[in-house]
Amino acid sequence: MKKLFQLVVLVLLTIGCTDQNDPLPIPEDAKPIVLRVGLEKRITQDNEFAFDLFKKTIETSGETNVFVSPLSVSIALGMTWNGAKGQTKTEMETALKMTGLSATDINDYYKIMQSTLPAIDPTTKLSLANSIWYRTGFQVKTDFLQINTNYFNAEVREIDFAQAWAKDTINNWCARKTNNLIPTVLDEIPDNAVMYLINAVYFKGIWRKQFDSKKTFETDFTNEAKQSVKVNMMYQKDTFNYTQDDNVQYLDMPYGNKAFSMTVILPNEGKTTTDVLNSLTVDSWKNTLQSMKEQEIDVYMPRFKTKNKFLLNDELKNMGMKLAFEDLADFTNIVDDDLLISKVIHDTYVEVTEKGTEAAAVTVVEIITTSMPLNPVFRVNKPFIYIIREKSTGVILFIGKMGNVDKY
Repeated sequence: MKKLFQLVVLVLLTIGCTDQNDPLPIPEDAKPIVLRVGLEKRITQDNEFAFDLFKKTIETSGETNVFVSPLSVSIALGMTWNGAKGQTKTEMETALKMTGLSATDINDYYKIMQSTLPAIDPTTKLSLANSIWYRTGFQVKTDFLQINTNYFNAEVREIDFAQAWAKDTINNWCARKTNNLIPTVLDEIPDNAVMYLINAVYFKGIWRKQFDSKKTFETDFTNEAKQSVKVNMMYQKDTFNYTQDDNVQYLDMPYGNKAFSMTVILPNEGKTTTDVLNSLTVDSWKNTLQSMKEQEIDVYMPRFKTKNKFLLNDELKNMGMKLAFEDLADFTNIVDDDLLISKVIHDTYVEVTEKGTEAAAVTVVEIITTSMPLNPVFRVNKPFIYIIREKSTGVILFIGKMGNVDKY
């Protein structure tokens, strides 16, 4: 009994001496992803798309807090782009900044990103998942599905959109792929919807240099409306990549094995985030990254969490992708019917704490038919008239109206 007591005491002392904020073992630095010759250009294009989409979303949404995943939108539209032809495809290439590359190059780029990004840091969780859902009886061209399974590893499902469970099935897929951070993307499935192309991204990264929660304190934060609000401010003093200019300070905080990082861009006194966005370009971003140097920094960073849901139609139209949303859209690489994009939905979540960052995004491209649906839907869910007749003569035996239906 005495030995058991001594063992319990030893265990309790061990637990007591172990600080939950003790630094984790530092992983070996990540090895860079090597792209084949020519695909570096696509990275620059995708980053240009990222900045353009972000600026347009801030401008159009009017939201104070805006969080988007350009990669998610790019992948979802990349799958859709494989179904476009003619001017519709050209305009999508303009919006997505796809110039000077072949279709094979572009699809190769997406395939490489989706296979290498999740594996580059074993300590960081990153998953990228794609799916295509189409209405039962909708005759999708085999080549379109084959390209999206080969290059995007897309799950392909044919389901009956008219069933109440169809929406739930799609939403449940999105929830699973985002660790339940984004449980509901679709509120309804319209009668003329024939296809959904979906990308889901989930990210969970642990700071390489974590904040000590004991040093977090309550303080003031001045928001865009010049109002003072209370926040939980994290603090640490350590060595980070840093640079500054007359307008901005830049701090780079890595996760795990440094494969991923968060760069915080802080306007100087008298400057605003609008000033930063107006000067933010792919070239200026490259110059900033090249000018960063390691130095010891006192870092004060608020804990925060935000969720967004955007309909990106207007943003993408403003970026040059107009025809895809109109009756004259050409998606005949999907089917030979008249189709258009009715919605591009983008749902996001991010949480930043002392330990790291958890984030998720889902992008849904909804395709509808501009002609009569292949399977007309007749849903008697409102008042109706009914007639009983003899067919050969046409004589009406009974005629009625149901303005209300009781459960029978």
